[in-house]
Amino acid sequence: MDPAPAPGSPLLTQPERLEHRLKEIPAEPGCYLMRDGDDRILYVGKSKSLRSRVRSYFRSRHDLSPRIRLMTRQVCEIEFIVTDSEAEALVLESNLIKNHQPHFNVLLKDDKKYPYLCITWSEAYPRIFITRRRRFRSPLDRFYGPYVDVGLLRRTLFLVKRVFPLRQRPRPMYPDRTCLNYNIGRCPGVCQEKISSEDYHRTIRKVAMVFQGRSDELQQLLQEQMGRYAERMDYESAARVRDQLQGLDQLTADQKMSLPDSSVSRDVLALAFDDRLAAVQLFQMRAGKLVGRLGYTADASGLEPGLILQRVIEEHYSQVDSVEVPPELLVQHALPQQTLMEDWLSEQRERRVQIHCPQRQQKADLIELVQRNAEFELLRAKQGQEKQSLATEDLAQLLELPTPPRRIEGYDISHIQGSDAVASQVVFIDGLPAKQHYRKYKIRSSSIRAGHSDDFMAMAEIMRRRFRRWARAKAEGVDVGALRHKGGSALQTDGLNDWPDVVMIDGGKGQLSAVMEALRELDLHEDLNVCSLAKQREEVFLPGESQPLESEPDQLGVVLLRRLRDEAHRFAVTFHRQQRGERMKRSRLSDIPGVGPKRVKDLLAHFHSIDAIQLASIETLSKAPGVGPALARDIHDFFHPSEDGDDGVDGAALEEQPQELSA
Repeated sequence: MDPAPAPGSPLLTQPERLEHRLKEIPAEPGCYLMRDGDDRILYVGKSKSLRSRVRSYFRSRHDLSPRIRLMTRQVCEIEFIVTDSEAEALVLESNLIKNHQPHFNVLLKDDKKYPYLCITWSEAYPRIFITRRRRFRSPLDRFYGPYVDVGLLRRTLFLVKRVFPLRQRPRPMYPDRTCLNYNIGRCPGVCQEKISSEDYHRTIRKVAMVFQGRSDELQQLLQEQMGRYAERMDYESAARVRDQLQGLDQLTADQKMSLPDSSVSRDVLALAFDDRLAAVQLFQMRAGKLVGRLGYTADASGLEPGLILQRVIEEHYSQVDSVEVPPELLVQHALPQQTLMEDWLSEQRERRVQIHCPQRQQKADLIELVQRNAEFELLRAKQGQEKQSLATEDLAQLLELPTPPRRIEGYDISHIQGSDAVASQVVFIDGLPAKQHYRKYKIRSSSIRAGHSDDFMAMAEIMRRRFRRWARAKAEGVDVGALRHKGGSALQTDGLNDWPDVVMIDGGKGQLSAVMEALRELDLHEDLNVCSLAKQREEVFLPGESQPLESEPDQLGVVLLRRLRDEAHRFAVTFHRQQRGERMKRSRLSDIPGVGPKRVKDLLAHFHSIDAIQLASIETLSKAPGVGPALARDIHDFFHPSEDGDDGVDGAALEEQPQELSA
């Protein structure tokens, strides 16, 4: 009889079930997915023999890196997808990682200092902007980068927006007319659809060529277009193209580096690494010129340099268009699967791609140049890590902790005299913000309302809601106290893996006392390390102590707490403003007879703001979805009451105009 399934328990605790599952995996090429007890994907991998690869994770665990050993302790289920070849498995793995972003696949760190340029091809009128978060809202959207030199990227985008007429705002400024950008030629009138979607896409395709390293090709294309306009004696259009060519010349004027073999395009990859971290640089050489420099930070624990380079190649070229794949790649170290990589890239490009590991002459000198740049980036990354490490060590000494805290949580409350009261939870891991773990709360207490605020009660409520799961776990026998010495990541029980090493409250002794009282109700007051940071003198308080700790405002541990406090404050205020704005929008429109919640939503989606609705004419209002002539007149009369006062509204309500807010 097959062993009874226990999907909520790790496979390592069930040897019979683990062996049974491993026997089901075929010895064929494909991808494997490892899931935890909450059915979240922990890791995605590929292999030409699925059975051998997956078994290797559970045989000799001493040969595995700490990161993989931690992962195997959490694996509760293993899935697999069989493919016809290893090359197909490579493509499938790339797509699965891109879609699911598994935690343990983060070989390439999402380093916030490396920004991307995004073009939203999925929209009828695509936007182009710089972002540090690569989140795919649609498979059609494209991210270019990550760019090492953010200043150069901003200057390039600034010039591009002056060379080509592009949409300048995410939403229209006016509902029924264009803004100044259209009048001065900076925008083609996207808000009023004065340019078709097809024509605008053609303009954006030209812009994309700049960030694909195809400026020379774009210049040739524009020169041919200018010649055709001149032949037709359309001199005004020819002059516009001439100005674009001059702008492109300015874009490439800062190009300093060039190589003699100007007919060859290639990418050059090299890295610098230590026992924990690797910095990878990718130089894009097009027609003998350096057109772009991209950077990646990778986890180097127990990994060969060739494997790190291979993962960078998989990561980068799975996101680019075929025209961006060069015919030649130069790599510092030989790749473990170099032939497979060549075949995959050739399929991407639809032409032959070669990968070389040069050892001498000019190409080797180029590799050395890229490596030197990687060494500088590694030094910068290590200095940042060392600074964060010193800060956590100093905080451990300040709070008398046995080990430096890894996960630190900060809490703050935001409201205006009790109205729209909210709270924030921010998390720092190893001294850096971990935004995927941020949480926001709406205060539920009925005693906290407009005109009556109670920060102590609000903070106590948030503590009860945050740690009630842990209180239940402790009541069921989980040794919560052991986490105080082992760290929250050491325990993986029923999805409880978010135990903080330090909890910081924004406030003084009053807020801290209210929090400790709530934790006593949960029987967690002796298990958590809690402190508070008072704003006035940056004083640190501990529970039960009448005096603050002896500390200096500029010492590293206190600076870390201040950063945490400021981030919690920012996050709470942002959420409060959002809630207040939504309430103001809902309350004003809901006062109009015949306008219910659904119609409020439709009106805001159509006009984008209350200001636009107030300025709209009756005719414009009647064209909105679900609004007829009679209702349009009622909405117009609500915002424009008659002079005799019969249809008037409270004047204070009219004066309380919110700022323009997006729907």
